[in-house]
Amino acid sequence: MKTYSIASIPADGIGPEVISAGVTVLNALAEKLNTFKLDFTHYDWSSETYKATGKYIPDGGLDDLKRHDAILFGAVGAPDVPDHISLWGLRLSICQPLQQYANVRPTRVLRGTQSPLRNCPPGKLDWVIVRENSEGEYAGQGGRSHRGCPWEVATETAIFSRHGVERIMRFAFQTAAKRPRKLLTVVTKSNAQRNGMVLWDEVATEVGKEFPEVQVDKMLVDAMTTRMVLKPETVDTIVASNLHADILSDLAAALAGSIGIAPTSNLDPTRQHPSMFEPIHGSAFDITGKGIANPVATFWTAAEMLAWLGEETAAQKLMECVENVCEGGILTADLGGKATTKEVTEAMVGEIQRL
Repeated sequence: MKTYSIASIPADGIGPEVISAGVTVLNALAEKLNTFKLDFTHYDWSSETYKATGKYIPDGGLDDLKRHDAILFGAVGAPDVPDHISLWGLRLSICQPLQQYANVRPTRVLRGTQSPLRNCPPGKLDWVIVRENSEGEYAGQGGRSHRGCPWEVATETAIFSRHGVERIMRFAFQTAAKRPRKLLTVVTKSNAQRNGMVLWDEVATEVGKEFPEVQVDKMLVDAMTTRMVLKPETVDTIVASNLHADILSDLAAALAGSIGIAPTSNLDPTRQHPSMFEPIHGSAFDITGKGIANPVATFWTAAEMLAWLGEETAAQKLMECVENVCEGGILTADLGGKATTKEVTEAMVGEIQRL
């Protein structure tokens, strides 16, 4: 029986609440199926750590992470720490050195939940968004000069390398090819961004020749937002830059019912480094400590982690349990229900016991 080593980084806000729920459910699933084991190691890296030590990640911390098979991450961000410090101090400081260049965000309407779109039953909205996760607008290049002066200048330089674009395009085509519809939409803004985004278009055309079975279409990012809302059934797999896909994936989560159900995988497709799995809802300090955070995003994230580790059957069973719980009306407030985090978690454990 294989044992997987999992690094747990709950971090900030509701992160500890939902990661605790996720660990509980994963342990229950592993015990019930008895086909694999999970060994969790907890890392207390958070904004509180940063305020106490000046660092989110201690010296040698990344080397410790590399020893694990996967990373289960909560959320980072605190009201008294500037967001650019917390993001770059923890999440991006893991993603970039560990070459987690493919951010994958599946979206669909779960049984028992409802999309805010009119007449959008389960099956009509079923997408995967592939986000370039290492460069683009979040490459960290740029600077500020003449601070405080009327002529102060700030630059944010988007970096698009052929290597970076080719590898994410190839991953996106591979993802689309594995899905039933074999449809990929390449999202850019190449009418206005005439360098990096034109490179995206060119590389997409070149890589697409390797995948003749995949149907490809192209959309400008602004037009894509309207297509996702008005014609969700025409969309399947989407690939976009770091910034564009970041925005589109939050829209996708809202259209599926709630950002509280949406998972994320930060993948190193080469598998040279561990990949990191996280719910996308953020630290949500407005509800921290109230016991009402939706753990479904973490459960779905956990299923994505299991699938990546090779435990596809366990992942499918976990998602069956998630949808059974939702269909049973055990929903948190963001989905229109009254259940607490604990109640949803207990219902999940109960479903797992009935497998």
